[in-house]
Amino acid sequence: MSEMDTSRRRLSGGKSIDTEELSGRTFPYQFDRSVVEDVDLNAATPGEDLNWLEDVTLMTEDGVNAVFDRYTNAFLKIYFDIPEGREDEYARKVLIKHLQEGNSYGIWLKRRHAKFAQPELGSWRPDSETVGEDWTPPVLDGWRPSGH
Repeated sequence: MSEMDTSRRRLSGGKSIDTEELSGRTFPYQFDRSVVEDVDLNAATPGEDLNWLEDVTLMTEDGVNAVFDRYTNAFLKIYFDIPEGREDEYARKVLIKHLQEGNSYGIWLKRRHAKFAQPELGSWRPDSETVGEDWTPPVLDGWRPSGH
């Protein structure tokens, strides 16, 4: 499916808030299994502890296969057919691809809201820029704390 084809599926119309609703777009790896075939889960997950990735499983949201993106607190729907017995593997591959490409809405917010130094794209991207080194609380124009 081409980029043009996926752009037609901008909003899910579902009852939940998912990645499509938050970002207003979809991504090629949601529709085409071949885009994530080469994702090496071991190489993409730093360190010896893969426990967090083992907790990622294929779920459904609005009757569609999906993986939960904890950085956004929303589901990322998966529209391609998944081979039987490999459901969790493909859920993990789609999630890692989503995170590596920086498409998670939660990652988009890090640049402005990270309160401590951390890799913007997470530790699964060794070339990730560091954000949060100079965080300052936001200030609303005209707002003063009560009692002042």
